[in-house]
Amino acid sequence: MATIDLGKIKMVWRGTYAGGTAYVPDDVVEYTDTAITSSYICTANTTGNAPSSGGTAHASWAYMAKGAAGSPTTTRGDIIYRGASADARLAKGSAGQVLKMGANDPEWGADIGGFNSIQTFGAGSHTYTKPAGITKIKVTCTGAGGSGSGGASTSSLDFGGGGGAGGTAIEVLDATSINTVSVTVGTGGAGVSGSNNGNAGGASSFGSYHSATGGGIGRHGNAGYIIGGSGGTSTGGNINMSGQAGGYGSDNANMHLAGGVGGASYWGGGGLGEAGNGHGAGASANDGKYGAGGGGACNTGTSGAGGDGFVLVEEFK
Repeated sequence: MATIDLGKIKMVWRGTYAGGTAYVPDDVVEYTDTAITSSYICTANTTGNAPSSGGTAHASWAYMAKGAAGSPTTTRGDIIYRGASADARLAKGSAGQVLKMGANDPEWGADIGGFNSIQTFGAGSHTYTKPAGITKIKVTCTGAGGSGSGGASTSSLDFGGGGGAGGTAIEVLDATSINTVSVTVGTGGAGVSGSNNGNAGGASSFGSYHSATGGGIGRHGNAGYIIGGSGGTSTGGNINMSGQAGGYGSDNANMHLAGGVGGASYWGGGGLGEAGNGHGAGASANDGKYGAGGGGACNTGTSGAGGDGFVLVEEFK
């Protein structure tokens, strides 16, 4: 009877690959290549030929089950990212750090942040103290508004001019070397009556960085050409704006008119002029707000006060 050689009818497990062992087809071994352990099946007689190198199988071997690299992480909070040729570990960062992209790989860095907080200052003298971690500040500094002028007359319809608004300086500053800064905020001009031309607003400043003058005053209602007060100016800021001039009044005019409106500041808020024949929106409506001018008076009434200056500091990390 003829004999038929069926060869191996099952694979033969040979354990861990050994360089001096002769292997024949269907032998199966375990081998670790570049820290990755896989199983291989022999496809041709071979001795001394490792199953793979650098992840590529030798011609006499084929992968049966290719292993995967273990996690490169070692500590809670580590992050895995793709490196130049394999997965790599980015060690956990410190509290408060943020993940950034370097030239090729991710990295931890300081939080450059953004808007963080504000401080505001009203009329008077103050000290700005920078909070920890702030690197930039944006300062908006507005001078105080001038008051409206008096109506001057008791027998005819006279209307005083409106007060001018304070100027405004806006500046962005590198705050890394700033600790404290002296802040001065002007007081609005007080309202007047009779033949008085009002009171100018006080100036505001943020240290020696920038400043803004207060709004000017117009003419009282019996002075002929009744002009409003001029707007204040500013200097030293990245942006330097003048306040709006106050509105004009009238001398011996129709009772349906009103005193000049106060000039608007950067923040708005000009006061209304006092209306004739007892009509008006009330004294508080005649006052300027946030550096705006006060409205002019009618006859024996009292003009609107100028709004106090205002300084806003916006803080960024």
